[in-house]
Amino acid sequence: MAKVSQRFWFQLHGWCSLPIWVLFCFICVTGTISVISHELTWLTNSAARATNPGNFPEKTKETLINSLKSQHPTADVISILSYEPYLVNAIIFSDTDKPYAVAYVNQYTGEVQAINETISFIEFMRTLHGWLFFPWQEGYSLGYYLVSLMALVMLGALVTGLIIYKKFWHAFTQPKIRFNKGSKTLLKDLHTLGGVWSIWFMVIMSVTGLWYLVQAIMWHNEIDIDSHAPLVSITQLPLSKSTEIVGLDGAIAITKEQHPDFTPTYIMLPEHNRGMYNIMGAGDTIFYDRYAFSTSVNPWTGEVAASKNPKSMTLLQTVSHIADPLHYGNIGGLWTKVIWFIFGFILSGMSVTGFMMYAKKLVKTQLPNVSSINIVEAK
Repeated sequence: MAKVSQRFWFQLHGWCSLPIWVLFCFICVTGTISVISHELTWLTNSAARATNPGNFPEKTKETLINSLKSQHPTADVISILSYEPYLVNAIIFSDTDKPYAVAYVNQYTGEVQAINETISFIEFMRTLHGWLFFPWQEGYSLGYYLVSLMALVMLGALVTGLIIYKKFWHAFTQPKIRFNKGSKTLLKDLHTLGGVWSIWFMVIMSVTGLWYLVQAIMWHNEIDIDSHAPLVSITQLPLSKSTEIVGLDGAIAITKEQHPDFTPTYIMLPEHNRGMYNIMGAGDTIFYDRYAFSTSVNPWTGEVAASKNPKSMTLLQTVSHIADPLHYGNIGGLWTKVIWFIFGFILSGMSVTGFMMYAKKLVKTQLPNVSSINIVEAK
């Protein structure tokens, strides 16, 4: 079996990054910002802060909707999102003069602090990082494929980098950054040190990115991971409009009976008379996302038509609900977000230093040819 040369691995490592380094770096930067998008929103947007000087308990969701409707009586509420405790609840609605709007409602005071008719910074960054704002059509987005394919690039760069750098573990025990050996050596040391210390991070990004690629292919081919929300049976529809309907707070209470320690994070209200309350949220688990627990509650009978939690999930559903916390680092709150942000910054820097190193090498290989031409012309 022929031995693969070190030169081959170096060239392969370069080509895993160089041709698309701008796109790769852009995705790394936007992902790094997305990790702390909640915190940046709190810092930069006072209307999004859930201030609670009176230390009030959190108000019910129906109370928040009523606060919105006191200002916009004809508002048609679509869904409610809950973020971190220090951020307001977002009530998505439409109105006669607003085809799409988001109300920032303080869950402690009930005050409507702002009405936003565009997407939030959090949604903007997640969309920019997730699929580059490419449109979705027929179950797929070209941008989502492009971003997901970067997982193969990262994995290739990781494997070839470890092959090139012999005894890479020395960077753990004997880290070195030489500032007095010229720019080439400095770039090499920064790139190598950052790469070795980020091995675990690149593995997580690669694995979760590959899952997103698999997920994209499944969506494209109409293969469902989660079942669709059920509809109310026609036989269960009331004969009279005066029939009492289960309210949203009642549906949340029913959900909490199904899932102890449940905290609602995303609620979709019925769109029509056969629609149900679709309530998603988080529980007492660490590695699952904020939508791992869910129920579909019949608004006419209070019956739980569908229910899901980590114990009842299939393998694909489990992977789907643990991928985001691992990818964005919110498994342990602010502390893990900070760690993910730091290593995201390092990974972004590595794409830049890698390009600079490869560019310097290309320039160096061409310099002798230029010198030879000048000598010939001089003669």
